Formats: sequence, structure tokens, C-alpha cells
Amino acid sequence: MNKNSTLPHLLQKLFGLLESHRTAFGQERVYWRVVGMVLGEIFNFGRHTVTQGLMALGMIAGDWSGWYRMFSQGRYAERKVAKVFFRETLEHTRMEEPYVVGVDGVQIPRSSLRMPGTSWLKAPRTPVFKAGIHRAQRFVHGSWLTPMAAGYSRAIPLRFLPAFPPQAQPAHVPPQREWEAGASFLRWVREELDEGERERQMLLVLADGSYDTLNFWRELPARTVLAVRTARNRRLYYLPKRRSGAGRPASYGSLAPHPCDWLHKGISWQKREVPVRGKSILMKFQVLGPFVREGLPAVPLFLFVVKGMHRKAGKKRPHYKHRKPSFYLVSAVPINGQWQLPLPVETILAWLWQRWELEVAHREMKSGFGVGEKQCWNPRSTVASVQWSVWVYALLLLSAYRAWGLLNAPPIPTRWWHGAKRWSFNTLWRQYRAAFWGTSQFQALWTRTPDNWLKKESCLIGLSTPLPHAFNAKRALAYPFGRFYLFPNFAQTAKVEGFLFRAPSRGY
Repeated sequence: MNKNSTLPHLLQKLFGLLESHRTAFGQERVYWRVVGMVLGEIFNFGRHTVTQGLMALGMIAGDWSGWYRMFSQGRYAERKVAKVFFRETLEHTRMEEPYVVGVDGVQIPRSSLRMPGTSWLKAPRTPVFKAGIHRAQRFVHGSWLTPMAAGYSRAIPLRFLPAFPPQAQPAHVPPQREWEAGASFLRWVREELDEGERERQMLLVLADGSYDTLNFWRELPARTVLAVRTARNRRLYYLPKRRSGAGRPASYGSLAPHPCDWLHKGISWQKREVPVRGKSILMKFQVLGPFVREGLPAVPLFLFVVKGMHRKAGKKRPHYKHRKPSFYLVSAVPINGQWQLPLPVETILAWLWQRWELEVAHREMKSGFGVGEKQCWNPRSTVASVQWSVWVYALLLLSAYRAWGLLNAPPIPTRWWHGAKRWSFNTLWRQYRAAFWGTSQFQALWTRTPDNWLKKESCLIGLSTPLPHAFNAKRALAYPFGRFYLFPNFAQTAKVEGFLFRAPSRGY
């Protein structure tokens, strides 16, 4: 690709990332199909299926089976793509600071009883007092959390691993528990860090209570710190006292109080001002330990007891918000012969808040970006199509992060609202489309609405003027979407302000 300074900065970052992933796809033909499908995802206004994406590219005639074979025949190799994408994130973290990742389980709702990987799972939208079930596929979302800026961070997916239970419909991947998929993701991240000459960099993992299991603690790789939410009645022990003499040394000390019991001990609470999403929140907490868990005497842990908060919120309608107490276990590290915290207290408290960014990413991927909407029923493509959509979502986020950071997005051009401090995914999507519309390829195919227009007929005439020039039934692949056309001749050569896409003559 030849870069041109006239191309918007956001598109330069996007096409640069696509170029870096070229080696992850074996054939040139497959790579250009990937480029086309990424553009189709951006300009798709309907359901994010394969056919809707091709219609956005103007592929309204011809054989579409080759595009589906990218998922069903393994042409999209998730592990190779993830390896390249991970290397692109390393330039945004320094060796001295931890590389922060988060793991969480996520369900992709399905309606089929025979689709590979589907099973009956607990429905997340049912109330706690009357839980229900639904048909879905279970995945483990492993995400990289960007360095914080003014209390903001963002979860950018690295991998989306299937974690189908044993009772699920047979698939091409073996069934595994959620913690097993999470441990596999952490081993992969640690290996990639070591290959990238980051052996001394700490890996900090954020997880919710479903990963506070003995096996997950045992499977932690070296030089990895886990901060996980724990149960209020977790059984903990003090470290055993050293003693000399014959006999086997003790594995546990005396029994420690339950985490919830520390709320009523009458101890003095520590206080810290922690930046969280553009605000400074006063947190009251206690750091206790080190302890060991029952069944895990070789892994010392620190207990964070965060007191509940009752604070006033809202401007137009002030009201009080109450947050219940929470309890966390954090890995201890040996320093000068003693077990100590791996990071400063303020840093750990700030990152504990950022785990919620994974939930934000789940909402954006499923509700906003249509992850899981592709109609792929092949045993391999049911997994690969989901992983593809997550990769495109991560690609768009990382491109915007390189172009703007977390807080420097272009303002929203409205008089009543200029946007939030941190840009949202909807704002990002709108900026991508506006960046494409601003190129010369689009300016010749759509007409801006004048400020003093009086009749709808004149506007419609202006929009329909380029139709005879843009559409050719034999060669051009234009497809109208309101006021623009996407790449009238994408199948032959598509050029966007200096970026030259040369597609193969066959295969489309």
C-alpha cells in the first residue's frame, strides 16, 4: 500500500494495521477478501452477516461461496491473526509497567438446538430470584487493557476462545471449562511476551469471581499476578510459623477470619483518592495478609477489603448510590525475602475498577457490532465467524487508539452535546464513515444538503445525479446506501486517496 498524507489519520492507522496482518493470511486472494470484508463491516447498516457485508461492497451478483469458505475451511487462522495483533499492542506499553489483561466469560445467544457448540446455559437477562436458561455458545474473552489516562481505559480483545461445556453439541474444538480456556489464554500471552523480548515485564490479570478456583491459581504462568474477586466467606489461613526440628513442616497457619468479618473488626480504614473514568473517588479499604487458601498452601495471597460506598450522584436529579463491599485476592511476590504487594496500592485499586471495561466491550460487540449474527452453520465456521467479528472490532479500536489515544477524539458536531470525555464505539463508527465520505472517491458520488433548501425534490435530484455514472451492470459493483456508494469498481481496482487495492482478477 502506498500512503498519502491526504488520507485521514484514522484511515491511515486502519490500513497500516491491515497491512501488518498480511502475513497472517496465506494467499494474496484471501488477504484482499479480508480487506473487503473489513470495509463491508464498516459500511453495513443492517445485520452483520456475510451477505449484508458483501452487499455493502456491491457484490450483488456472482458466487458468494468463496467468501464463506474463508471461515469453513480455515483460511482465517485465528491464532496467527492474534499473534500479529498482539505484537502490535506491545508498542503501547513500556517494559517497566505491567501488561494488563482481563479474562471473562461471555455467551453468544443462539436459537438452534443442533448448532455445534450450543448448550443450555444460564440466561444473564433473567432476575437473580428466578434464574432461567437459554441456548447459547460460551466463549472466554481475553482482552488487553490500554494504559490509563485520567482514570479511563479500554478493553481491546486479543483472543476469543471457545469454552463449550461437555454437554454442548459436538464441535471441532474439544469441550473445556471456562477456567481452562482462561488459563490457556494466559499461557499464550506469557509466551508471546517472552518471544517479544518482554521476559522481565509483569503480566497483570484481572478477573471476576468465576476464576477464583484452585485449578486456575495453580495454572498461573510464571511472572504473572492475578487480581480476582473472591467470595465473602472464603476460607483463608495465615502463613505457618517457621519451626526447627524433625517432622514435616506445617502447610497452614491458624485460621483467619472470613473476608466479610473484617468489616466488623473495628479496624481503621485506609483512604485513597483513585481516578476512575474522569472522576476522583475516595475509597476506604484494608490490605490484609499474606494468607493462603485451603488447598493452595504454596501460593501466598493478599486480601483487599473495599468498604461499601454511599455517595450522592446526579446533577438534575441528585440521588444516592450505594455500592456493596467487595473483596479481592491479589498474588503476593517475594521481595528481599518477604511477601509483598506486586504493585503500589493505588495502582491495584485503580485497575480493579477497570475490569468493568470487559463488560462494556461485551455490550459493544454484541449489541452494537453484531458479533454472532453471521449465518455460518459449519462446525468450524460457527467459531471462526465469531472470532472474525471480534478481531475486526479490535482492529477498529486499536486504529482509533493509535490515532486519538483515549481522550482526543474529534468533537461531535452538535450544538446540544459535544460528546463524552472518552469516545464511544458509536462515535468511532461515525468517524470511520465520515472519514471515508470525505475522500475524493465519495465526494463525486454524493451531494451535501444545503443549509437553505426548501423542497425535497431538489435534494432527491442531487442525490440521483451520479447514478448513471456510478453504476454499470457489467463491471461496476456500486450499491446505493442513502447518499453514498462504496467503491464503484472494487472487484478490479479500488483506490482511496493513495491507498491502492489491487484485487485478483479471479475469485470474486
